[in-house]
Amino acid sequence: MLETLKTLGLQKNQLIKDIRTATPKDGFRGLPSIDINADENWQECMSVCPTGALKVADGEASIDLGKCTLCGECARYCKNDGIKFSKFHKLGAVNREDLIVNGELNPIKCKEEIKKFFGKSLKLRQVSAGGCNSCEMELNACSNANFDMGRYGVDFVASPRHADGVVITGPVTKNMAKALEDTYFACAEPRIVIVVGACAISGGVFQDSEEIDRSFFERHKPDLYIPGCPAHPLTIINAILDFIGAK
Repeated sequence: MLETLKTLGLQKNQLIKDIRTATPKDGFRGLPSIDINADENWQECMSVCPTGALKVADGEASIDLGKCTLCGECARYCKNDGIKFSKFHKLGAVNREDLIVNGELNPIKCKEEIKKFFGKSLKLRQVSAGGCNSCEMELNACSNANFDMGRYGVDFVASPRHADGVVITGPVTKNMAKALEDTYFACAEPRIVIVVGACAISGGVFQDSEEIDRSFFERHKPDLYIPGCPAHPLTIINAILDFIGAK
């Protein structure tokens, strides 16, 4: 008992009290911005992007967060701070096109029917559809002693029969395509689809691989996109809370 109390005293309270105001540590790469007048070699800058997320043409510039791995190579290569990554981490979106950004991001607007069904309780079944396990580890962290997503009524469950929807990570390999479809239909209606990470949103670095099958998204449009490689727990939790209209 004394050892337990001693450990608690040393560790103190690890809980992040307010997820809504918490910020990532220094070094985190979040919402990017581009100064198109800072560099003249944009073709070379675009060539270093491993997923083609950076686009500069006809006087306009953007980074597709749905493709971006947040590796920072473009910022290191670009001259005169032409590309900067801020610490802004609330990057979730309900529309795919909203992830194509240049320093600004449309906030998530909760629909009344979503808040009615899921505002106080949301149970999710996570499917790793060929992921590298980095996004999966961050999703696990969402429920640990630091972030404690469960206090908001949001939990991961073992069976899709108990879930309100699926959280998908990974580019969706051919081997996982049917399993993902089966999991989706095993969830009760009205079921939702959340995609986490660049791989799930666009295929990421695997987008041109012959071993992925993303036809699932042709039949079932995602309701929430959470970018990152991997996505940060603060990004994940804030996006879900905004989506369901939780405080």
